[in-house]
Parts: sequence; structure tokens; C-alpha cells
Amino acid sequence: MNQTKFNGKANVYAKYRPSYPVKFLDYLYSEVGLTEDSVIADVGSGTGIFTGQLLKRRSFVYGVEPNGDMRSVAENAFGNYANFKSVNTCAEDTGLPGGSVDFITVAQAFHWFDRTKFRLECARILKESGKVVLVWNSRDSQSELVCENDKINRKYCPEFKGFSGGRRGEFPEVFSDFFKDGHCEYRVFRNDLAMYQAGFIGRNLSGSYAPKETDENYAPYVLALKELYDKYSNGGIVIMPNITRSYIGEI
Repeated sequence: MNQTKFNGKANVYAKYRPSYPVKFLDYLYSEVGLTEDSVIADVGSGTGIFTGQLLKRRSFVYGVEPNGDMRSVAENAFGNYANFKSVNTCAEDTGLPGGSVDFITVAQAFHWFDRTKFRLECARILKESGKVVLVWNSRDSQSELVCENDKINRKYCPEFKGFSGGRRGEFPEVFSDFFKDGHCEYRVFRNDLAMYQAGFIGRNLSGSYAPKETDENYAPYVLALKELYDKYSNGGIVIMPNITRSYIGEI
């Protein structure tokens, strides 16, 4: 796991990254098996966007995050929660006791992990019949707005490889080498995002690939985003077509 990729991004990440739809959380707690009594390791938990949603469902959550900037935001937000514990370590070596968690969740972070090592760590810390939940908020690639946003990123962000870390493929087969017997339950939820200009620009600047204010391509990047926003906004709001995809199974 790249521990420094989001250095200096914590505040903008926490402010502008979207949460996950209520229907997805309802699905986890009504069909997948999460309960108030569940012990969950939220791995690559970042600033705690998904962690917070799990905590509000009263599950016990280990927020596993190696980046100090990101982790401190979550600690400030949830430090008073009795059902939260911050863990300063990486996905491939969580340090959690063997057979200690009911579920492992990974929101927006799996593509940063060493898949083979993380799979072994999941098998070690999960209880019998425990499951792993992989989830991404992803821009809808069929949208003209998203396609133009992609072109702007490729022009001004040298490290940009595509949204969600350049992850290729959207279907369960992509994870056949990770889940037990190559099987996982795949679900899709609409999660379209209504954003003002500041939110639209901030969402883009929260990317690990996005330039920082001290970079020479920061100003032209922001200008291009403003022009894109103006092109697609209606009544001062842009609707960013967004899809939440989840992949859930045993290891």
C-alpha cells in the first residue's frame, strides 16, 4: 500500500469525497449480515468517510490507515466513539489478532494494495465464514461530463491513469483470484452527486494524481475545471453521474 500517496490531501479529501448511498448500507445490514454486534476492519480507511457510516450503524470498527494526515482526520472526528479504534498500519499487515473480525471493508482503496499479501492477511484476521466487502464510488464512464473530465486530468495530471486508480473492469470476474472459489456477490447502486462549483473542483483536487497549489499546472487545471463546470452546470449545480459498485465474498 502506498502510504504517502495522499500526503497533504486529507482536508480536501474529507471535505469533498462522497459518502456511500443509504441503500448500500441498508443492503449490508439487511442482506449481507452486518449487525450492531459486528466487528469490522475498515482497511485503508483514510479520513473515515465509510468508517463513519459504519459507526452510525453501531458496529465496532477498526480504522486501519497508514497515512498520518488521513488518519488524524478520522481520529479527530471519531475519537470519542466507544465503538471506534484507530490502527496505524498497512493493509497487508494490520497487526489485528487472528480470527478477530467478522467483516473487512475496503472503500475506495483496494487498488492501492498488494492483492496477494492482502488476501493472506484477510484470511488470517477474519473469523470463520467472515466476508470481505470491496466498494467503489465511480464516475459513470458513459457520461459526457465524465469523459471531458478525464481528458482534462490526462492533460494536467501526469500521474493520472484513470479514475479509481485506473482500475480496469467493473464486473466480478476481475476479482476471481481474490475471492473464495472465484465467487463474489456483485451489486450496483446509483449515487449521482449534486455539486456546487467548489465541490466539483474540490472533488477533482482530492485525487492522489491532482496537482497541489505549489505545482505549476495547478492554476490551469483549476481553470479548465471551472470551464467544464460552467458548461454543464444548471442553476449553479452540476450533477456528476456516479455509481457505487460492491463486491462481497469469502476468502
